[in-house]
Amino acid sequence: MNYHLEFEKPIAELQRKLEELRLDADGGTLGMSIADEINRIERKLDDTRRQVFSNLTAIQRVQLARHPRRPFTLDYMQTVFSDFSELHGDRLFADDEAMVGGFARLGAERVMVIGTQKGRDTKEKIRRNFGSAHPDGYRKAMRLMKLAAKFNVPIVSIIDTAGAYPGVGAEERHIAEAIAVNLREMMMLEVPVVALVIGEGGSGGALGIGVADKVLILENAYYSVISPEGCASILWKDRSATDRAATALKITAGDLLSLELVDEIIPEPLGGAHQDLATVSTEIRKALLQNLESLRKLPSKSLMEQRYQKFRVIGRYLEGTSGDSN
Repeated sequence: MNYHLEFEKPIAELQRKLEELRLDADGGTLGMSIADEINRIERKLDDTRRQVFSNLTAIQRVQLARHPRRPFTLDYMQTVFSDFSELHGDRLFADDEAMVGGFARLGAERVMVIGTQKGRDTKEKIRRNFGSAHPDGYRKAMRLMKLAAKFNVPIVSIIDTAGAYPGVGAEERHIAEAIAVNLREMMMLEVPVVALVIGEGGSGGALGIGVADKVLILENAYYSVISPEGCASILWKDRSATDRAATALKITAGDLLSLELVDEIIPEPLGGAHQDLATVSTEIRKALLQNLESLRKLPSKSLMEQRYQKFRVIGRYLEGTSGDSN
């Protein structure tokens, strides 16, 4: 599937020209000078790609996080982990397919991996509810987390959701309560928990599986209390202010790291994770193993205290006096 974001158009145009030149060269319709032109376009393409992706704005990173070709949770469950065995159902109402999870191996380590899953085509998007979990999904996630704690197995949660499902059925089955229970119970887990934001990290829907000892994020993912579009509609009453909202929200990986809301940024290949799944999977595996190794060394009491202190300091602020100009 060929899909290009608006800011990728200069790159796409150069790629098209390069493909045409290569076809002409293969057909022998031009002279030897075509090789020089191909080399020139290749150099220009590399320069343009580096220039574009080294100067991304906040909203452009949001667009990359939502890219339809971006790897999803189940993609990483196949490339980062091995022996993944999916478990189903919340034992209360249903099996929410927007939330997936089960036992797997990370290197030699046995882990419980849980995450929100989007869909590729229309049929799968509907089946996965566009990655927005119902209460049943969060209750399934908590069931699997408690199962992991029972067997002293570390937990890896993979976050990629625009938010929890806000529909009538979800409200009837108490979506807010399900997420709130997860926040409380994850804080009390006696096993290491590492969260990884791979795309969208939207509001309580993300935080419902995001209370972790370490929070990692891919370079072009974002984590936010509200979408830029929602923020623009509320604060400026105008969705055209989405770019402004994305910048103000401080939702990019770099902003989140400077605010100490995430612990580590995992680099992506130039152009985004969808350009090279194998490379980004290797980086994710390395980061997860390093973090789990350090967390495994802590006694459960110290682990829980450290987790509590981590979230306790979030939201620090400075109070000024009435005479401050700012």
